[in-house]
Amino acid sequence: MGSFCQIRRLQTVVSSNDEPTALVQAEGGPCAVIAPVQAFILKELLLESDITSWKEVGTEQCNFLLVKAMTEIVARAADSLQPRYCIVRTMGPQGYGTTSMNCENISNKVPDLKSPEENKKNDQHHQETTNSMENRLELEPDIFHSQLRIFTIDNMDELKKYFTDQIDMMKNQFGILLFLYTVVCTKGLAGMQSEMSDPMEPLIDSTYGYGSQSLINLMLTGRAVSHVWDHDQDVGGLKLQGIDKQNSVGFLAFLEHLRYCEVGTFLKAPSHPIWVLGSDTHLTVLFSSERRLVSPETPADQARRVFKKFDPEGNNFISSNLLQDVLAELDLVADTEYVEIMRKKLDSESLGIILLAAFMDEFFPEDPRTCPDTFVLFHYNGLPRSNLENKVTYRRGQAVLLECTVKCILDSNPMLTVLQTKWPSIEVQWDKEQTPSVN
Repeated sequence: MGSFCQIRRLQTVVSSNDEPTALVQAEGGPCAVIAPVQAFILKELLLESDITSWKEVGTEQCNFLLVKAMTEIVARAADSLQPRYCIVRTMGPQGYGTTSMNCENISNKVPDLKSPEENKKNDQHHQETTNSMENRLELEPDIFHSQLRIFTIDNMDELKKYFTDQIDMMKNQFGILLFLYTVVCTKGLAGMQSEMSDPMEPLIDSTYGYGSQSLINLMLTGRAVSHVWDHDQDVGGLKLQGIDKQNSVGFLAFLEHLRYCEVGTFLKAPSHPIWVLGSDTHLTVLFSSERRLVSPETPADQARRVFKKFDPEGNNFISSNLLQDVLAELDLVADTEYVEIMRKKLDSESLGIILLAAFMDEFFPEDPRTCPDTFVLFHYNGLPRSNLENKVTYRRGQAVLLECTVKCILDSNPMLTVLQTKWPSIEVQWDKEQTPSVN
């Protein structure tokens, strides 16, 4: 899981004074947990209320939203057939499930800090030794981990009640870390190992404290796969797992622009207009109230997704001998004679390739456009230093999809670069005439 010195950056869960429903991230590192939680909070907000009223949301409602977000994330990580939720916390809670593991008691790990012989009854030393356990844990990671207990719950209503009753603990110093452990333990070691490409890959970088893609995927989808493409892909004889179905919250990556990864349709086109944005160092959240941005997949959308499955390099063409496989997967006519006729038509110059554009024009000439030409986007960045005047707020932008499909990529505008991985012709005019930071 990486070094504790980095993990303990997972500070208290607090809301912004300027945006009550926005979580604040004090330091770099825990965005792999905070950004997905924020995304699921926004999912509930968009379903229940208008954006214009969010600044009036009170503490009780904010706690309710946080509980729902945490409950949904943990529930996604559980086994769908026999769900069991493994809650990790310090000291055993009374009346919540049964203990499935008891760690060694803290008294067996450290000497008695209140010994009169050690403090020589010095008032200052006495004050230090009578500090709360939480303060001592901040200095002694071994002490913190010796106090961890795991409790199992079989009912999601109980899980929600637990988070509701323990909300103060979840918002304290180690709340995010305990929540992370809860998600991982609920998933289970066997579940993690079966989904990660490399079971030895750390979920948290030991040097910088950044979360891995497996951790991000676990928080967003409940599956700890290491890739963000659709379904599984065969790479050099290795079966590499990707996202298996449309997710409720999406993901876009700056690294896709650099061709370091491929984000599939299941994350680019989620069921809710919310996307976690991954830069090379940080995670932020993009969202909109425009439901048409996530309209159901059309036959043409499905055709593009299947075509790209046979085009792993992203060249927008396939080998002509793959045409029959593409047609068969789309449940189109795939008889050998018909395929040969279409192969000659689509590859009239006998180059051995079929272009995506030619394929779509032939089989899906009337592709109804469901995405609006203009829409409003909002952006969240939990780091105060990355916001105007160090105030964490939702930034508003007016987006337009241009008719020209030629992308204008600027290294100085990573926000636009990330957005163009989903909307190639997008331009956005942000409020206060300054583009939000994705770092």
